Amino acid sequence: MRIAIKVKVKSGRSEIIKEGEDYIAYLKSEPEKGKANQELVKIAKKYFKKDVKIKSGLTSKRKIIEIS
Repeated sequence: MRIAIKVKVKSGRSEIIKEGEDYIAYLKSEPEKGKANQELVKIAKKYFKKDVKIKSGLTSKRKIIEIS
């Protein structure tokens, strides 16, 4: 299953929230050297309780993640 998720970095909290049909990930990390992407995968695994990979949008605020 693939899901679009919007990422907000340097937010002071680390969580995923579903607003209507949209998912928003608030990350503490800065978008440097893949730190925010690593944090996103970590909290998405905890939120969805499955393996997660970023399929597209590695350098974008809007990402497509694959949940398996």
